[in-house]
Amino acid sequence: MDAIDRSVLDLLLILRQRAYAPYSDHPVAVVVETDSGARYGGTNVEVAHFKSVCAEASALSAMIAAGARSVRRVYVLGPTESPCPPCGDCRQRLREFGDDDTEILAVDDDGRITLRRSLGQLLPDSFGPEHIPG
Repeated sequence: MDAIDRSVLDLLLILRQRAYAPYSDHPVAVVVETDSGARYGGTNVEVAHFKSVCAEASALSAMIAAGARSVRRVYVLGPTESPCPPCGDCRQRLREFGDDDTEILAVDDDGRITLRRSLGQLLPDSFGPEHIPG
């Protein structure tokens, strides 16, 4: 089984510890990597009214705030050994800044890749910015 770079895993482990998931006890960390190789991390943030922020959205927000606009790879670390792929909403969010070839990697605590998919596989026939006229 393939493994990710140790520096990415170390960042994911730190981020997951910082996640705020008091209601689900399901902390998630995400690192998005841009075409330039820059990396931005995020965690899920739950709130009492349950309109929470997923880790993917958090990482994308950090990327956007830094001025980047394209994602080539996404690393996801959930709370268990089972793969933790992006939810449907996050797949659409990732599609806004990625494409069919954007790589999604779910990993375990040792950095082993437990699920490898392209965004096109996770979100086939997707709707994106190019579908909006103007």
